[in-house]
Amino acid sequence: MKYLIISDIHGSLPALDSALQFYADRRCDMLCILGDILNYGPRNTIPDGLNPKEIAKQLNAMSDQIVAVRGNCDSEVDQMLLDFPLLQDYMLLVDEGKKLMLTHGHVYNKEVLPPGRFDAVFYGHTHLWELYTDGSKAVCNTGSVTFPKGGNPPTLCTYEGGLISMFTLNGELLSTLTI
Repeated sequence: MKYLIISDIHGSLPALDSALQFYADRRCDMLCILGDILNYGPRNTIPDGLNPKEIAKQLNAMSDQIVAVRGNCDSEVDQMLLDFPLLQDYMLLVDEGKKLMLTHGHVYNKEVLPPGRFDAVFYGHTHLWELYTDGSKAVCNTGSVTFPKGGNPPTLCTYEGGLISMFTLNGELLSTLTI
């Protein structure tokens, strides 16, 4: 399977539309959302194209292709709008024997992990993309499709057959890592 992994949409419809176009163009099979979907949060500015109702509508139309975890800006109210589970702090995805831990980053992250062994840890929250191996596992922060920090462009990644690929939102390949 080919997974598109994104984080920190923060209610921006144009950012989601670009991510969904990437999903379609790259023929992905599943969308993994690492939290902060509808709400922009009190520390951020109002994002371009703020439209949480339309985001919910578009994501609900493809809910059978989505797995998601809760971000620090997601709440029970957000879950009421979405037709896929959102309120777990992390999830384990197993693909071809590889254990992928998906989380937002505010509870668990590269430094604080739940019990278990993981081949890769995917998170967001900091809005700073990174992709490396620490010797025992791959670490991937998907950055943010809406509010990237550190002078970075909006970013997302794919995972397929042990290959993690980091891209800008407009499709430029930034880095790859095989696990």
